Amino acid sequence: MWIRKALRDLRKGVDIPMPTQAVSNEEFIPRPQSEPQRQVEELVSKMSETRAKKLGLDRRAFMASTLGLATCFLAQNRVFASQVWDVDEIETWESAPTEEKFPKGEYFIIDCQSHFTNGFPIGGFRDAEFVKNMGFQLKTDAEAYGFRNFVKEMFFDSETMMVVISGVPGREVLRDKENRVLVDMERTPGTSGKILPSWLMSKARQELNQIAGSQRAVNHGNLAPNHYWNKTTNTIDKASLIEQMERELNVYGISSWKWYCHTDPAQTGNGFQMDDDNAQWFIEESRKRGMKLISVHKGYSYQSRTLGHLANPKDVEKAALRNPDFNFVVYHSAIKHGSSEPNWKESNQYDPTTGDFLWHNVLMDIKKRNPQINNVYCELGSFFNTLSVIDPVMAAHGLGKNIKHYGADHVVWGTDCLWWGSPQWGIDAFKRFQMPDEMCEKFGYRKLTRQDKAKIFGLNAAKLYQVDVKAKRKALPADTLEKLKTAYLDRGGLRSNAVYGWVRADD
Repeated sequence: MWIRKALRDLRKGVDIPMPTQAVSNEEFIPRPQSEPQRQVEELVSKMSETRAKKLGLDRRAFMASTLGLATCFLAQNRVFASQVWDVDEIETWESAPTEEKFPKGEYFIIDCQSHFTNGFPIGGFRDAEFVKNMGFQLKTDAEAYGFRNFVKEMFFDSETMMVVISGVPGREVLRDKENRVLVDMERTPGTSGKILPSWLMSKARQELNQIAGSQRAVNHGNLAPNHYWNKTTNTIDKASLIEQMERELNVYGISSWKWYCHTDPAQTGNGFQMDDDNAQWFIEESRKRGMKLISVHKGYSYQSRTLGHLANPKDVEKAALRNPDFNFVVYHSAIKHGSSEPNWKESNQYDPTTGDFLWHNVLMDIKKRNPQINNVYCELGSFFNTLSVIDPVMAAHGLGKNIKHYGADHVVWGTDCLWWGSPQWGIDAFKRFQMPDEMCEKFGYRKLTRQDKAKIFGLNAAKLYQVDVKAKRKALPADTLEKLKTAYLDRGGLRSNAVYGWVRADD
């Protein structure tokens, strides 16, 4: 039986600001909490209870503060016998040391992978084609995945300054039987309109920026080479695809395409590859219209039992070499199996002696073979943050190799929230992350500087999305969203610490 992580925690009396196990967004079967994760959870609960009592604080207030997060990282270092987190015990008792070491607002943070649903339960995912392919039959529960909570969790409860609203694969219906151009929800009838189609991402971006009085969001477009198909000729329906391309560029104001090679919106039975002829035709049409940024889901192959092999990043190589004027952002840094899958480490062929694992190693090998490639970026959503919860050493290998091979200027920040609740725990994890000396010596990784982190947190994405960081920083104090956040915090607003994904009810 499945249960919301937030409900499971409520029933067990657990209130911890950093997830103590991987959750499923319904793309994977939840896995049991591991023994080290259970130890971390128990140690955090014990340490926080002691500290809150001695400090005269309500435990809820303690866990929503920097003291609570510092306690989590200290417990992680102890349980995993690793020193990847820069945390001193004094930070679990006093907030001033943390404020001095990691001042708020030090980094301009752009979250390149954020999601919400159309005010509906996450059950909408269960009706998506790529979820049906997994063979799950799940009931529907209501939960806080809507736009309002998205604003609260992403902006009020974290240091995120800008978001890239990223959708999930889906095809918009262009016209009705009378050839009338459809609008908004009409374009995504049934359950598909409940997830995050292009028209909804566009509206959310506009609303966010209008509320703020400045640019706080950009949005993806969901269009891909296999969205419109002529089944008679078994070829792309080029006219329909170009019509939608024009719409997404000129009406929706997208800033990047989002591709899922292992999905089948046109229901042809096939996906596509970034380096095939159809993808190249799409790229050339996009080039004509001035859009040269493609964000592509790679890894997490289990999303499709039949097409999952197409999530292998091997096709990035030819596409990047063939189109040097385009930039390609590889989501999830291409890890093949998520930590919610059974035997995920073994399935990933994780080798602790080398730090290699599938398909991350394929992505790394592309750069090794082609050092001249300078248009591929590794994205960290549901990669660094999830690995940091499950296995901090593996997280260090993943991040260390990204930087070693592609450079700190070609890694971009993303969290995959709201699936993980507020992204602040991931932000704090990355702030505190430091490569252990022994890993630098053994694997050729290097220590991360503040400048490296500034690039990864936002400066790299700012270049990709043409954001003037200095201008944005200057505008923030007068930004309405910032004023609302200040009022929220002044009135005692607290991060909920709720994680919205699914776990096993017997955990």
